[in-house]
Amino acid sequence: MAYFFEEPSHTFSEYLLVPGYTSPDCIPANVSLRTPLVKFRKGSEESPISLNIPLVSAIMQSVSNDTMAIALAKEGGMSFIYGSQSIEDEAAMVAKVKAYKAGFVVSDSNLKEDDTLQDVLDLVEKNGHNTIAITSDGTAHGKLLGIVTSRDYRVSRMETTLQVKSFMTPLESLVTAPDTTTLKEANDIIWDNKLNSLPLIDENGCLKYMVFRKDYSEHKSNPNELLDAKKRYMVGAGIKLRRHRKGRRRKRSRPRRFHVLSKSRR
Repeated sequence: MAYFFEEPSHTFSEYLLVPGYTSPDCIPANVSLRTPLVKFRKGSEESPISLNIPLVSAIMQSVSNDTMAIALAKEGGMSFIYGSQSIEDEAAMVAKVKAYKAGFVVSDSNLKEDDTLQDVLDLVEKNGHNTIAITSDGTAHGKLLGIVTSRDYRVSRMETTLQVKSFMTPLESLVTAPDTTTLKEANDIIWDNKLNSLPLIDENGCLKYMVFRKDYSEHKSNPNELLDAKKRYMVGAGIKLRRHRKGRRRKRSRPRRFHVLSKSRR
């Protein structure tokens, strides 16, 4: 049924927009593009995952790889790694995104002091990192003996059979911090001592984490970057919902038979 409004009605032509008017509160810094990514009950809880910009990439092989995921997370969006590949390859891409930036990093480039310069070069080529922790057993949490960076060697003037202990920066020449150091304190130590990396060691001298200057610098350059609780870039992964039969279906040798059934049988 019809309803009559008692108050007078208006049209757009009755209003005038003042050109160039901007209130003191209407500035870009006050604009929020934060967008929930998953379902949540509005008013009773917060979205578990929210984007800083409303942008995600398609789960396609030609679009969403680890490079796209890193670039999009820097701006505040999220990429979903394509699922049309093996589980191992997809997990490796996710791991690469997670390892690109973090607050406290578990070192993935480690050697022993009796390894050679060739081992250093091979590890740099494999992982793409120029900072290598030298530990007693060559593991990420072994007793720290020194650090090797690109400033410690010159391939053109050194034999590749030279052992690491002869050219690494030894522990006594390193600036380190206890593993109880907060991320803010670690970044202050890096800044005050003009370091590229800071090893965090426990009471037994074993390496626990690495904190890198580049991670702090990138955060300042990209204030909207999308990070998880461990200060790593957030990334999604696509999964397959259908199972495909292996091989092709065998062709029928005989034509299909169609039966016509009558409504009643005699």
